[in-house]
Amino acid sequence: MEEENLKDLGERLQGLREACDVSRHTMAEELGVDIDTYRAWEETGEDIPISAIYHMARKFSVDLTEILTGTAPKLDTYHLVRRGETEEVERFPGYHYEDMASRYARKIMQPLLVILDPCDEPAELVCHDGQEFNYVLEGSLILTFGDRDIQLNAGDSIYFNPTYPHGQRCNGDVPCKFITIIAE
Repeated sequence: MEEENLKDLGERLQGLREACDVSRHTMAEELGVDIDTYRAWEETGEDIPISAIYHMARKFSVDLTEILTGTAPKLDTYHLVRRGETEEVERFPGYHYEDMASRYARKIMQPLLVILDPCDEPAELVCHDGQEFNYVLEGSLILTFGDRDIQLNAGDSIYFNPTYPHGQRCNGDVPCKFITIIAE
Protein backbone atom coordinates (compact mmCIF):
# COMPACT_ATOMS: atom_id res chain seq x y z
CA MET A 1 0.00 0.00 0.00
CA GLU A 2 1.34 3.45 -0.82
CA GLU A 3 2.17 5.82 2.04
CA GLU A 4 -0.75 8.12 1.14
CA ASN A 5 -3.20 5.19 1.15
CA LEU A 6 -1.84 4.01 4.52
CA LYS A 7 -2.33 7.48 6.00
CA ASP A 8 -5.92 7.50 4.66
CA LEU A 9 -6.46 4.11 6.32
CA GLY A 10 -5.28 5.50 9.66
CA GLU A 11 -7.55 8.52 9.28
CA ARG A 12 -10.55 6.28 8.53
CA LEU A 13 -9.84 4.24 11.67
CA GLN A 14 -9.58 7.38 13.76
CA GLY A 15 -12.78 8.78 12.26
CA LEU A 16 -14.72 5.60 12.95
CA ARG A 17 -13.44 5.38 16.50
CA GLU A 18 -14.29 9.00 17.22
CA ALA A 19 -17.72 8.78 15.55
CA CYS A 20 -18.51 5.81 17.81
CA ASP A 21 -17.21 7.69 20.87
CA VAL A 22 -14.52 5.12 21.70
CA SER A 23 -11.28 6.33 23.26
CA ARG A 24 -7.86 5.37 21.92
CA HIS A 25 -7.11 3.72 25.27
CA THR A 26 -10.24 1.56 25.06
CA MET A 27 -9.48 0.55 21.47
CA ALA A 28 -5.85 -0.28 22.29
CA GLU A 29 -6.95 -2.34 25.27
CA GLU A 30 -9.51 -4.27 23.20
CA LEU A 31 -6.88 -5.03 20.58
CA GLY A 32 -4.26 -6.01 23.16
CA VAL A 33 -1.69 -3.41 22.13
CA ASP A 34 -0.14 -0.50 23.98
CA ILE A 35 -1.51 2.99 23.40
CA ASP A 36 1.59 4.14 21.49
CA THR A 37 1.22 1.30 18.99
CA TYR A 38 -2.45 2.07 18.48
CA ARG A 39 -1.77 5.83 18.15
CA ALA A 40 0.85 5.07 15.46
CA TRP A 41 -1.69 2.96 13.56
CA GLU A 42 -4.08 5.90 13.38
CA GLU A 43 -1.37 8.43 12.56
CA THR A 44 0.44 6.44 9.86
CA GLY A 45 -1.78 3.49 8.92
CA GLU A 46 1.34 1.32 8.94
CA ASP A 47 1.83 -2.19 10.36
CA ILE A 48 -1.79 -2.74 11.39
CA PRO A 49 -2.54 -6.47 11.62
CA ILE A 50 -5.42 -7.52 9.37
CA SER A 51 -7.04 -9.13 12.43
CA ALA A 52 -7.09 -5.70 14.15
CA ILE A 53 -8.71 -4.07 11.12
CA TYR A 54 -11.24 -6.89 10.95
CA HIS A 55 -12.03 -6.47 14.67
CA MET A 56 -12.57 -2.73 14.23
CA ALA A 57 -14.81 -3.32 11.21
CA ARG A 58 -17.02 -5.64 13.25
CA LYS A 59 -17.00 -3.34 16.29
CA PHE A 60 -17.99 -0.29 14.27
CA SER A 61 -20.44 -2.20 12.04
CA VAL A 62 -18.71 -1.41 8.77
CA ASP A 63 -17.30 -3.70 6.15
CA LEU A 64 -13.57 -4.45 6.13
CA THR A 65 -13.49 -3.20 2.54
CA GLU A 66 -14.88 0.17 3.59
CA ILE A 67 -12.06 0.63 6.12
CA LEU A 68 -9.39 -0.49 3.66
CA THR A 69 -10.60 1.43 0.60
CA GLY A 70 -12.98 4.13 1.84
CA THR A 71 -15.76 2.73 -0.33
CA ALA A 72 -18.64 0.68 1.02
CA PRO A 73 -19.47 -2.59 -0.75
CA LYS A 74 -22.94 -2.71 -2.31
CA LEU A 75 -23.67 -6.30 -3.37
CA ASP A 76 -26.05 -8.40 -1.30
CA THR A 77 -27.02 -11.24 -3.66
CA TYR A 78 -23.66 -12.66 -4.76
CA HIS A 79 -20.17 -11.51 -5.62
CA LEU A 80 -18.35 -13.45 -8.31
CA VAL A 81 -14.59 -13.00 -8.30
CA ARG A 82 -12.70 -14.17 -11.36
CA ARG A 83 -9.01 -14.99 -11.29
CA GLY A 84 -6.99 -11.80 -10.97
CA GLU A 85 -9.96 -9.66 -9.87
CA THR A 86 -9.45 -9.68 -6.11
CA GLU A 87 -8.91 -6.47 -4.14
CA GLU A 88 -5.27 -6.36 -3.06
CA VAL A 89 -4.46 -5.45 0.52
CA GLU A 90 -0.81 -4.85 1.44
CA ARG A 91 -0.27 -4.84 5.20
CA PHE A 92 3.20 -6.07 6.17
CA PRO A 93 6.42 -6.78 4.32
CA GLY A 94 6.36 -10.44 3.31
CA TYR A 95 2.53 -10.68 3.55
CA HIS A 96 0.20 -10.15 0.62
CA TYR A 97 -3.57 -10.30 1.10
CA GLU A 98 -6.33 -10.39 -1.49
CA ASP A 99 -9.91 -9.79 -0.37
CA MET A 100 -12.02 -12.45 -2.05
CA ALA A 101 -15.36 -10.76 -1.30
CA SER A 102 -14.56 -7.05 -1.33
CA ARG A 103 -17.83 -5.91 -2.90
CA TYR A 104 -20.19 -8.07 -0.84
CA ALA A 105 -21.95 -6.05 1.87
CA ARG A 106 -22.56 -7.13 5.48
CA LYS A 107 -20.35 -10.23 5.38
CA ILE A 108 -20.48 -12.60 8.34
CA MET A 109 -17.09 -14.03 7.38
CA GLN A 110 -14.03 -12.61 5.65
CA PRO A 111 -12.33 -14.76 2.97
CA LEU A 112 -8.77 -13.73 2.11
CA LEU A 113 -6.14 -15.17 -0.18
CA VAL A 114 -2.78 -14.81 1.59
CA ILE A 115 0.67 -15.13 0.08
CA LEU A 116 3.60 -15.32 2.49
CA ASP A 117 7.17 -14.81 1.38
CA PRO A 118 9.80 -17.20 2.76
CA CYS A 119 10.95 -16.08 6.19
CA ASP A 120 12.99 -17.52 9.05
CA GLU A 121 11.51 -15.15 11.63
CA PRO A 122 8.87 -16.48 14.05
CA ALA A 123 5.27 -15.65 13.19
CA GLU A 124 3.82 -12.57 14.85
CA LEU A 125 1.07 -13.85 17.13
CA VAL A 126 -2.39 -12.29 17.24
CA CYS A 127 -5.69 -13.10 18.93
CA HIS A 128 -9.21 -12.24 17.83
CA ASP A 129 -12.74 -13.43 18.43
CA GLY A 130 -14.68 -15.88 16.30
CA GLN A 131 -13.37 -18.80 14.30
CA GLU A 132 -10.72 -19.14 11.60
CA PHE A 133 -10.08 -21.57 8.76
CA ASN A 134 -6.82 -21.87 6.78
CA TYR A 135 -6.43 -23.97 3.61
CA VAL A 136 -2.99 -24.24 1.97
CA LEU A 137 -3.05 -24.01 -1.83
CA GLU A 138 0.68 -23.93 -2.58
CA GLY A 139 3.87 -24.32 -0.60
CA SER A 140 4.15 -25.01 3.08
CA LEU A 141 2.90 -23.05 6.09
CA ILE A 142 3.82 -23.09 9.76
CA LEU A 143 0.87 -22.13 11.95
CA THR A 144 2.06 -21.19 15.39
CA PHE A 145 -0.80 -21.91 17.76
CA GLY A 146 0.04 -21.03 21.32
CA ASP A 147 3.34 -22.79 21.96
CA ARG A 148 2.94 -25.32 19.10
CA ASP A 149 4.16 -25.11 15.51
CA ILE A 150 1.88 -27.00 13.12
CA GLN A 151 3.10 -27.61 9.57
CA LEU A 152 0.52 -27.54 6.79
CA ASN A 153 1.33 -28.43 3.18
CA ALA A 154 -0.64 -27.94 -0.04
CA GLY A 155 -4.07 -29.52 0.43
CA ASP A 156 -3.95 -29.36 4.25
CA SER A 157 -6.38 -27.27 6.26
CA ILE A 158 -6.98 -26.28 9.85
CA TYR A 159 -10.03 -24.83 11.61
CA PHE A 160 -9.28 -23.22 14.95
CA ASN A 161 -10.28 -20.94 17.78
CA PRO A 162 -8.41 -17.66 17.13
CA THR A 163 -8.81 -16.39 20.69
CA TYR A 164 -5.61 -18.36 21.30
CA PRO A 165 -2.38 -16.65 20.19
CA HIS A 166 -1.65 -17.69 16.61
CA GLY A 167 0.26 -16.63 13.52
CA GLN A 168 1.35 -17.97 10.15
CA ARG A 169 4.70 -17.98 8.39
CA CYS A 170 6.01 -19.50 5.20
CA ASN A 171 7.92 -22.75 5.62
CA GLY A 172 10.57 -23.31 2.99
CA ASP A 173 12.20 -21.25 0.27
CA VAL A 174 9.17 -20.66 -2.00
CA PRO A 175 6.15 -18.48 -1.19
CA CYS A 176 3.19 -20.10 0.52
CA LYS A 177 -0.31 -19.38 -0.76
CA PHE A 178 -3.33 -20.11 1.42
CA ILE A 179 -6.93 -19.12 1.93
CA THR A 180 -8.03 -17.90 5.33
CA ILE A 181 -11.64 -17.40 6.29
CA ILE A 182 -12.29 -15.43 9.45
CA ALA A 183 -15.71 -15.39 11.05
CA GLU A 184 -15.85 -13.03 14.00
